[in-house]
Amino acid sequence: MEVLHLAVAILLILLLILYVKLNAAISLVVGCLYLGLSMGLGMTGTVDAIGAGFGNIMTAIGLPIGFGVIIGQLMSDSGAAHKIAYRLVDSAPKGAGLYALGLTGFLLSIPVFFDVTFVILVPLGVALAKTLGKPLPYAIGALVIGAATSHTIVPPTPNPLAAASILGFDIGIMTFAGLTVGLITALIVMKLYFMLLDAGIWNAAKDELAINEIDEQEQSVTATPELPDMPLWQALAPIAIPILLILSGTLYDYAQQIGMLGGTDLPGFVAFVSDRIVALMLGAIAAYAIAIPLMSRDRCDVSASKGLQTAGLVLLVTGAGGSLGAVIQQTQIGEMLVDQLFRDTQSALGMVLLTYSLAAIFRIAQGSGTVAGITAMTIMAGAASTGVVEPLWIALAALAGGISIGHVNDSGFWITTQLARFTVRGGFKTYTLGEAMVSLTILALTIVGVLIWN
Repeated sequence: MEVLHLAVAILLILLLILYVKLNAAISLVVGCLYLGLSMGLGMTGTVDAIGAGFGNIMTAIGLPIGFGVIIGQLMSDSGAAHKIAYRLVDSAPKGAGLYALGLTGFLLSIPVFFDVTFVILVPLGVALAKTLGKPLPYAIGALVIGAATSHTIVPPTPNPLAAASILGFDIGIMTFAGLTVGLITALIVMKLYFMLLDAGIWNAAKDELAINEIDEQEQSVTATPELPDMPLWQALAPIAIPILLILSGTLYDYAQQIGMLGGTDLPGFVAFVSDRIVALMLGAIAAYAIAIPLMSRDRCDVSASKGLQTAGLVLLVTGAGGSLGAVIQQTQIGEMLVDQLFRDTQSALGMVLLTYSLAAIFRIAQGSGTVAGITAMTIMAGAASTGVVEPLWIALAALAGGISIGHVNDSGFWITTQLARFTVRGGFKTYTLGEAMVSLTILALTIVGVLIWN
């Protein structure tokens, strides 16, 4: 009966998002209310759990997400992100140009939202495709694959940042795993995707809009921007500083575990600078430092404020996901679900596949990867606490499912098709296909990890 109530709550959330058109955060809270009341938490107990869940996850990730968004917005508005993009692609060998473009998208999407990364790199992709004599979907596909991969599994983007808090493991492990799995995934999927294009899946007559359908506003989007005069290392600093600081704590702890360094606890200074709040705050300060010489202080403030406006909805949805997780924890439905399905087998692989399936259902149904990944992780947090499967594998499975099938209910789909001037069919062959291949590759690497290291 308990699992039935969970299924009803999930269905209610989806119906409210899809048909009533309620905001995802409101829909998640309504689902929380139903679940808590139906499971006997009582009115006061349910509301208390919702508030506590929201507060706990905001304590863990609220400031880091805010700082991460400020970093991305300042890098975009100051031109630092453009500098990184054009410098990296220009320095790549001609034969590796498309891979360099995809990996540049991977790098920029760590602090910058997918749509901003795509807008920044579209002009570069168009120019590169012409230079290499390749059809445009080669460049657009590489961009989608690279940018979507890192935005899905590399902190400080919201979902992987929340994963460590929801499932209770080190953010440094999530960062290291996200970078490693993400880079491997991006390279494999780009190679496979280019092979599909070589095989002839693209039909320009049906997949691209006619040239006369491009208006002046669209042409201005693809204009090459004026690049700021700064060294590449300086432009990269706001990205590199928080990642290196977060990883320093994880690597120091690992060195202690294998006996290279003495002690069992992190020294105070290492624990301080590797904390996600401090690391990302220093990254935000670095972003200000490179932006102020290029923009006025007032423009920097406006830029940061604009980024935080975007972050507001993400934080609200993420917090509502935390509320759902708290209600599930209070009612112990997650543990019941895992126990009923895996009592006899204790199958780590089964738990991973169930997590992926839950996230994929939400992704396909309502379009938001954030809602999909957060919801799947909160439901399966009980599996992570059983000791049967490492929390990292649950996180990667949920994140992979959250990127599974992006189609017409996903804003990223329309950004891709409109800026690249593709038809809906062309969008399916670039955005949808690229993300689906990324999703399955991350899942495959997660399964390998479960079988070898769990």
